[in-house]
Amino acid sequence: MTIKRVALLTAGGFAPCLSSAVGGLIERYTELAPEVEIIAYKHGYHGLLSKNYYVVDQQARENAGLLHKFGGSSIGNSRVKLTNKKDLVARGLVKESDDPLQVAANRLVEDGVDVLHTIGGDDTNTTAADLAHYLHEHDYELTVVGLPKTIDNDIVPVRQSLGAWTAADSGALYAEHVIGECQSNPRELIIHEVMGRNCGYLTAATARSYRKLLDQKQWVPSLGLSRESREIHAIFVPEAHIDIEVEADRLKKVMDEVGNVNIFLSEGAGVSEIVEQLEEAGETVPRDPFGHVQLDKINPGQWFAKQFAARIGAEKVMVQKSGYFSRASAAGEEDLRLIKSMTDYAVECAFAGKAGLIGHDEENGDLLSSIDFARVKGGKAFDIETDWFKEMMVEIGQEVRPA
Repeated sequence: MTIKRVALLTAGGFAPCLSSAVGGLIERYTELAPEVEIIAYKHGYHGLLSKNYYVVDQQARENAGLLHKFGGSSIGNSRVKLTNKKDLVARGLVKESDDPLQVAANRLVEDGVDVLHTIGGDDTNTTAADLAHYLHEHDYELTVVGLPKTIDNDIVPVRQSLGAWTAADSGALYAEHVIGECQSNPRELIIHEVMGRNCGYLTAATARSYRKLLDQKQWVPSLGLSRESREIHAIFVPEAHIDIEVEADRLKKVMDEVGNVNIFLSEGAGVSEIVEQLEEAGETVPRDPFGHVQLDKINPGQWFAKQFAARIGAEKVMVQKSGYFSRASAAGEEDLRLIKSMTDYAVECAFAGKAGLIGHDEENGDLLSSIDFARVKGGKAFDIETDWFKEMMVEIGQEVRPA
């Protein structure tokens, strides 16, 4: 396939892979075909609709490797959904008379884009596929090659999405500092709220990474420096049933014996109960342009704190959220290796005219593949039967059964 111009686009929430993936794509194109022009839309689909982009010049090509050292996205993200016309009109991105998909498609034609690389979650990539289909119907061939970005690791059928490993390690570091507060008051309850919406993967992986940090430390129990006080005493994920009364009884014993309780909570755990309470009280549940409940505004951590504080006799309660700390981290070593393999393969697929989402296909022997966008969807649940998770839960003394 002859490629004259490539466009890059990052969208959705941040993950510790975006800047590195952008840098990796630029490096690979520069290595294989320096004559190919590259642009990068500012703030994702927002920049596409508003015709706002960076031109990757020679200086950018020479310094693209620097992006591997940074978190966030140097080219910017936004939560713009092309099918939410009402939101787009309100934001001045399209007119009431416009078809947003047509506007976006026309921009790509005007900009002379042959290949569009999208780095995002299922919404980002399937929307890009819709654009390519629309253009195909109008005799313009656009190859869309996506990369899977999400700290939740919840894209079907991708085994491991970019950024999730690093987000877990960063969340563990955050937790190490927060749980250092565990003896700032007698009978203290600390809740570490982790991002993840409907998937408990990040909470579980962060807990595993945190406990590995504990494994590396030496303790002096006779001076009050014990692993028990820094240990995780409960892990709540959406995929597992939560019996508040049973857990309260168990955690009260921990409080009585250890003097503090530390909980790792997935922000999506118990959300249906919280939403039900709010709606029964006549309150409006805030949602984003994608229709998702805005979890930061309904505060799951505070809700769980209220459920447990009195029941376990906590004198002080702390709720701390690691999400923004984790998701804006620079990619770690494991993710950098994964990003390198995926960006190289993405460019290979672009030259072959092979559209799809790059990832290790769980439905095809975990092979690194270009996955048909029709097979891509979000909402992959975390498997609580995973061996390392079951082992961890036994070690902290918490029973697990499906929600």
